[in-house]
Amino acid sequence: MVIANDDELVKLKEIGRICANAIQVMAAAMEPGMTTLELDRIGRKVLEDSGARSAPEFCYQFPGATCISINEEIAHGIPGPRVIRAGDLINIDVSAEKDGFFADTGASFTMPPVKPKIERLCRDGKRALWIGLNQVKSGEPLATIGTAVGAFAQKNRYTLVANLASHGVGRSLHEEPAELSTWPDPSEKRMMTEGLVFTVEPFLSLGATWAEGGDDAWTLYADPKAPTVQYEHTVVATRNGPVVLTLPDERA
Repeated sequence: MVIANDDELVKLKEIGRICANAIQVMAAAMEPGMTTLELDRIGRKVLEDSGARSAPEFCYQFPGATCISINEEIAHGIPGPRVIRAGDLINIDVSAEKDGFFADTGASFTMPPVKPKIERLCRDGKRALWIGLNQVKSGEPLATIGTAVGAFAQKNRYTLVANLASHGVGRSLHEEPAELSTWPDPSEKRMMTEGLVFTVEPFLSLGATWAEGGDDAWTLYADPKAPTVQYEHTVVATRNGPVVLTLPDERA
């Protein structure tokens, strides 16, 4: 969507904050021995207590309030009986709706102890996200985001998953502009307009270049198999740069 007035911005910031709070509360509660379903219930409570509803559940009948992906799973993991263990790499993705407005955010976490290369991957995944976000400015090409993230990945010997893209969001969970590359894409010719709302969500990996489906209709896996992280914010493009909507409340 393209924001038309201040009231829309206020409502987008509200749902963005709710999504960010859910991730922060879930991350703080995470511990070895907990199942992903138990963790999902914590996120669901944050959403419901805030008057929001899970977007994947509402829009797509996803079997959970949040997406929780562990190790070889890199996106859309279904909450269930899987137990979180020491050494795991866990991605939490939360998207939700309130008052007709949607936001989407995600982050990856480790359950210590983990190898130093996994800690570095998480650190650099955050850096890749902010490198992408810092390209956001109305009047600039959308391709600058993927170009900058790609240069960072190449310099630091990472790969990017090239079939999991950013997307427009706001009045629905996925809308135009669709399939926004967070990797170098010469075919991307669109521009960022003032007030455009979309996600930035690079998938940084130690070798994967693709996401493949598995036995269920949702969970995606790294191909080639390799540790992969995702960090995501919902953002508004303005002439002064990005307005990040999915920042947590200090009280969360």
